[in-house]
Formats: sequence, C-alpha cells, structure tokens
Amino acid sequence: MTTSPLRIGLIGAGYIAAWHADALRAVPGVELTAVCDPNLDLAEGLAAAHGARAFGDLEDLIGAGLCDGVHILTPPDLHHPLALQCLRAGLHVLVEKPVALNAAQTQEIEDAARAANRRFHAGHNFLGLPSYTRLKREIRRGALGRVSGAEIRWCYPFGPLRAGPFGIWPLRDTRNLMLEFGPHLISLVIDLFGLPEIEHVALSKPVALPGAGTRPQGWRILARAGEVELVLILSLVETADDRSVTIRGSSARARLDLAADTLIIDAENTADLVANPLLRQLSLAGQHLTQGSTNAARHLTSFNRKSPYALSFRGLAQGIWEPVAQNAPADPRWSGSSAVAVMTALDAVLAKVDWPTPVPAKPSRKPAPSAMVIGGTGFIGRALTRELVARGNDVRVISRGRQGPFADLPDQIETVSLSLRDTDGLAQAMAGIDTVYNLARSTDSNWEDCLQNDVAVAEGIGKAALSAGVRRLVYTGTIASFDMSDPAATITDATPLPELMDERNLYARSKAECERRLMALHRKSGLPLVIARPGIVLGAGGPLQHWGIGRWHGAGAVRLWGNGRNPLPFVLIGDCVDGLTRCAEAKGIEGRAFNLVGPPILSARDYFDAIHDRLGARIRVSGGNLSLMYAADWVKFQLKTRVLGRSGLTRPSRADWLSRAHQSRFDISGAQAALGWQPVSDADTFLTGAVDQAGLLGF
Repeated sequence: MTTSPLRIGLIGAGYIAAWHADALRAVPGVELTAVCDPNLDLAEGLAAAHGARAFGDLEDLIGAGLCDGVHILTPPDLHHPLALQCLRAGLHVLVEKPVALNAAQTQEIEDAARAANRRFHAGHNFLGLPSYTRLKREIRRGALGRVSGAEIRWCYPFGPLRAGPFGIWPLRDTRNLMLEFGPHLISLVIDLFGLPEIEHVALSKPVALPGAGTRPQGWRILARAGEVELVLILSLVETADDRSVTIRGSSARARLDLAADTLIIDAENTADLVANPLLRQLSLAGQHLTQGSTNAARHLTSFNRKSPYALSFRGLAQGIWEPVAQNAPADPRWSGSSAVAVMTALDAVLAKVDWPTPVPAKPSRKPAPSAMVIGGTGFIGRALTRELVARGNDVRVISRGRQGPFADLPDQIETVSLSLRDTDGLAQAMAGIDTVYNLARSTDSNWEDCLQNDVAVAEGIGKAALSAGVRRLVYTGTIASFDMSDPAATITDATPLPELMDERNLYARSKAECERRLMALHRKSGLPLVIARPGIVLGAGGPLQHWGIGRWHGAGAVRLWGNGRNPLPFVLIGDCVDGLTRCAEAKGIEGRAFNLVGPPILSARDYFDAIHDRLGARIRVSGGNLSLMYAADWVKFQLKTRVLGRSGLTRPSRADWLSRAHQSRFDISGAQAALGWQPVSDADTFLTGAVDQAGLLGF
C-alpha cells in the first residue's frame, strides 16, 4: 500500500527559496507542488525547475488545493499575517527566521496552529546540520563533562551594510539586524541550554547608511542559562568567517564550525611528559583530516549539492516533514514552542538596545523628475542618482521594491516599483522624462534566462523610451564584453565588440547582445541611444570583494585573474557617474559607445598592496593560472551537461578566461574628446578615493 506524498508549497520565490526547494527534493515522501510570489516571473521560474505550479496570489494557491503545508519565505514583516492565513486555511506552516517581529506575534501563530490542529515550525536551519546533531549526542553522553560556558559566534560579512542594496528589510531598522541574524545564535542556545537570561548587550562599529542614519555592525551579548555562562557575538564587518559554537566542559572543549560542518573535540589524555601534548595535537589533526576528507568526498560525489549550507536545509526539511507525514510528534528543535522561546529571548536582547532611530525627512513638495534611473539602488545607480540631484535634477528611480536609499531626499527623488518587463508601464513612467539611464542587469545561470531577463528587458526599455519620446537613453554595457586576452591589443571607443560571443561568459555575452539590439533600434527607429561601458569601478559604496579583480575566498583571500601584474582598467565611482552624466549631456553623440575606464595606474597587486599599507589589512593574494582555470571550467561544463543534464550553459573558452585578466590596454581619448571627460590620473588621488574613503572593511 502506498501513501500519497506530502504536498508542500513555497510562498516567496527569492534567493532563499531555491535552498528550500532543493532540500524538499531530498526528503522521501515530500513533493514540491506550488510556488507563490507577487512577482509571477520569479514564481514561474522556480516552479518550472521543480515541476510545480506557479501562483501570483496566496488566495489562488490556497484555493487550488495543491498543498498540505507551506514554507513562508517572504520578508519578515509579512510572516505573521501570512502564517495566520495559511493555518486558518488548514495548512501546516514552516516560517523562515525570524518567524515574526516579536514573541507576541509568534505566540499568536502557535495558538492559531493549535486551534487549527496544524503544525507551526521555525526555519532555524543550522539545527539540522549533521555536525550539530553529533554535538548534542556528545553532550548527552557526557563526553564534555559538566558544561560551564559557551560562546556562539556569527562573524560573517554582511555586504549590504556597506555596498547595498540599502532598501532591504534588515537595514530598515537597527532591531531588524538582530531579528535577521540573532535567530541563528539564539536557536542554538534554546536547543542546547533552554531560555537564557540576557544580562548585557553592547553595540559597536557603526556604519552610515545613505540618508538613513547609522547601524551597528558589532553586537556582543552576555547571558546565562542556568549554570552555563553565554557569550554571543555578532560581527558583520569584513571579517574572517567564524560561524561557530564553542562549548567548555569539565572534561573537554568542543568547537562546532557551522560553515564547514565540522565538530572538533579537544580533550586531555593520560599520557605522560612529551607524549601528552603530542597525542593531543595528533587527535585534533586526525579529527580535522577525517572530517575534511569526508566533506570533500561528499561535495565531489554530489557535485557540490551537499555543501554544509545545503545539508542544514535538508536536515531542517527532513526533521520537520517526516514527522508530519508519519503523524509522529514534532521534533522539538523546530516546534512552535521553541520558536516562541527564541523570539522571547530576542525581545529581551532588543529591550537592552539603545540605538538612535533616524527620523525620515518629511517631504515639502512632490518631485518633478526630469531623469529616470533604472537600477538606481545599485552601487553605480545610487551614486548616479545622488549626482543628478546635486546637479539640480529631480529623479524617478525604478526599483523592484518601494524602499530606496534616498530617505534624506524626499523632495527630489521618487522610487517607483515597476516590473521591467512591463513595457507599457515603463513608457507611462517615462512621460515627461528627458533622460533615462538603464543600469539594470540580471544574474542568470543559462542563456535562455539571459535572453528573457536581461536582453528582452533592455530591448523593452528601449522601445518604451521611443514610445515616450525621451531625449536620450544611456545604457550601461560592460568592458567585459570585449576580447581582452591579447596584451598587445589596444581597445578604443571605436573598437567593435566581437561578432561571435557564444563561448563568452553569460554576463559578457548578455550585455553584448543587449547593446546589439539597442543599436538596431537606434539605426531602424532612431532610438536616441548612447552606450557607456564602465571599467572596474571602485570607491565609497562599492564592495571589497570585487569579482572583476579575482575569485574571492572570504574577505581575506583572493585568487587573481592571471598574475595580477598588468595595469587594470580601474575607475573611481565619482569619475564613472560623471562620465554617465556627460553621456546624457553631450550633443551629437547618439549611436556611439564610450569606455569609462581610467588611465593605467595600478595593477591588482598594487591595489592590494595599497590596502595593506593604508588600512593595515594584508589580504592573501595569489596569481591564477587562467589556462588551468579554463580546464577546470571545461570539466565542470562536461559534468553539468552530460551527468546532470543541464542545458543553456555557455561552453567555456580559453580566450574568455584570459579576458578576465584585462590584458589589453584601453585608449580613452575618444571619450575625453567627445565628452570632455577627465578621470583621475594621479595614483595617490585615486587611492584616496578607492581605498581611504571607500569603507572597504566596514570600520
């Protein structure tokens, strides 16, 4: 006799939804049947990948009767009402952390679950990590002795604090940062030791957000649970990854590395003299070797689908839905009562926080935009928008959300939430607009999605600009679309992009195709188009971990594209936005493209040497053999296409990899003559903006 699978739907189709979907696929007897998101395009994309049905409205999902339970993966301020709605409709719910905004809301969800005879679970995924299960087992069997203290750390860079996007939920209020990351710490405390008493909370390392006051990047919490003294540390600056649990007992010390899924137990032994410390270190080395080898083999055989993060979600999904399917008691790690305890402790933490809450500026007039910036909440878009305001323009920013990093400029900037696929809506939004800047880009993993989400969108924006009669459309392409593999070549503004891009990386290929189609609109229909191709943009608001320079391994190590000794096409953010505005203002340049690249001042190694000299941060830098990187990429391509059956991937090419090192030189005399553009050419002035004033480390 077979039983029907447990049918699960996802509410919210953002980044985290893909992890939940993959985890559900690994749980026997569970089937992903629906994905719901107001952005139907997102819902359809995720649903199609898993054979599920897409919905744009929760009522429609509920009415379809396709689900027995749901994962609520929306921004946290929607968790409480959505959970209540789903429970009252007879659905079990798993709610991503934080499950609500406070303990009272969480208790309401738990009460609603009990009233509906349904289950409410919290999405505390690290409680499902295999090494965490081993840690609990070792504590229960007394391997650590009597536990006296524990230190739990979440020290991991949170880039949006320094480089945006600044409109996301965690940055809207100081308390949101603790609600976003605190559950990782508190859920471990609750499960191991019970409800803690919060004794002290200290905040540090403030960072200024554009137009929205400051936020703390460091949190230090002292607490106690019975006889166990607790230190909880949250650090969001550019720091070495230390997401860990250290437990001290009378017999041994245990350290659980959440990011690596390893558990190391350091215990004394009974040997004498020299043998004692030797055996102790051999034990630690043996544990590291065994667990490291096991994890490496697991990654290799699963094609990296069993990373520690992926395993934590698998443990979460299995631990929650298997008991439901078997009508067994809920695992207390993720129960509603545990969720209430976690939020109770977070309430106690936040009650001790005294951090100024910025008061948004009140508008005195309605903006009258003459410029539109599409992609205005990104690094370049933010700087461009503020520069346009500084030059006396009101600006309409098109964004996916209604929140933007411009709360201090309500009289000059309006943020409009609009789908970039809505060509008619874009044309209406362009009414009365003189200049449109399109800085939008998609991040896709196959060419078909690039054509839909990037190329078609850029072409639609061009058609909307034609329909609205704007004076100038400035489109930002990228210098990455050039073949930069030849050190003897010089690229000018008149250098054409390669005709064949089939073997270039998706970003370079997609941007080049956007340019091609927009230029076709210019020639055929008179689209007043100017193309700007920024180089490697550095400066305040930009990330430390810039992938135009190399492949990053955390904040402290980078493998360069190539040997790192050739001058790179760096440009300061101020020079970049100055060039963009000049692309809009200069007369008679329609149909032309300009490479916004500074003069050859620094190599990659020069740049990292300057970071060390000026900031005291020695980043581990190694050269990358691009031929070997190409070979490894080719092997991965074969595995993905032949073993995993993935389609739409770009075939790797050696020239594409060599281009990443930016080996060709740029001649910007065309932009200097046509635009009057003069980027910084002095190395010390450049480094002042690129390093000293860039806030790269967050403190």
